[in-house]
Parts: sequence; structure tokens; C-alpha cells
Amino acid sequence: MSPRSLVLLAPLLLFAACATEPDPVEPPDIVEPDTVETPVGIADGISADEAVAVLNPTEGNTTSGRVTFTAVEGGVRVVAEMRGLGEGPHGLHIHETGDCSAPDGSSAGGHFAPDGSPHGAPNDPAGQRHAGDLGNIEGDDDGAGRYERIDTVLQMSGPASIIGRGVIVHAGQDDYTSQPTGDAGNRIACGVIVAADES
Repeated sequence: MSPRSLVLLAPLLLFAACATEPDPVEPPDIVEPDTVETPVGIADGISADEAVAVLNPTEGNTTSGRVTFTAVEGGVRVVAEMRGLGEGPHGLHIHETGDCSAPDGSSAGGHFAPDGSPHGAPNDPAGQRHAGDLGNIEGDDDGAGRYERIDTVLQMSGPASIIGRGVIVHAGQDDYTSQPTGDAGNRIACGVIVAADES
């Protein structure tokens, strides 16, 4: 190669040596849409002939137990067995959301009242009580309690189904008149109602 060619080629070689490869282009972060979970406790369209709620104590309490719901002619048979209640009557209600994650049970929401009725007694007719108004369970001197009735307002299918709702036991007695909860006090146990074949 002639000296003249080397002189012409030198700047090109120098430029090539100084040039660096550009940084690779990173692909943009893929942003996934927020996951939308079905709210716990909303179970419209789910039906069952039998359901169960296993209740565990809320923070600082000892009450636990089990409530079963069975579709029968004329309504729903409700059977509850509890321990750690403390002596005397304790409000027993179905609440709107099957969520017991809050330490005080507040995540279960208010009483289940799909038709907007006022709070009442369990023997009041539909329209004069919440669907979730089950009344009181009585604790004996050992803190054990049993409750059984056939409820004519509860439903186990359709938009007013109790499947997926919450069951709450309260520290005090439901007086059946105070709005909106019967003045039954703190929530001492909470459980989620699930179809019996899912429990």
C-alpha cells in the first residue's frame, strides 16, 4: 500500500477505533394491569343445599365454633355450636362480606341486609329484619352455646344468597331494636360461609 493510501486510510481507522457500539436498547417495562380480585364474600349465583362457617376468635378473644346452614322445606336450618363464649346471650349475625382478615372482625362489614330492611328480631317477617338477623346464642357457665332454628328469610341461592358471607358472634346481647345492629357490642368471632363441599 502506498504512503498516500495510508495517509487517507489513517483517519478512517482512527474513527473506527474510537467509535463504540451503542448501548443496547432495553425494552420498555411491561406493566401488567392491576389484578382485580372478586371481593371476598360476594357469591351471587353460587348455590348450595348445605353450607358451613368455621368461626375463629378475633384478636384478644377466645370464642370459636361452627355454624351449619341446610336448605329444608320452609327455609334454612341453622345450627351453631360455640365454645369460649362467656355466660349469657351473644348476638349472632350474618354479615355482608366473608372477610375475617381484620383483627377486630370489621372487615366482615355490616349486617347482611340485601333488601335494605331495618334491624330486627329473627322471628320478624321479611322486610322487618335484616336477612342476617339470627338473634342470640346463649353461653352457659362453661362458655359453651348451641343455637338451632329454621329461618324462613335466609336464602342459599341467587343474589340474596348467604354463601360467601360472614358470620359474626358479638360480645353482648342483641336487643332486637337498636339500629343498625342491636347494640350487641364488639365482634368476638368471625367465619366465612362456604358451600359444604368446599369446606
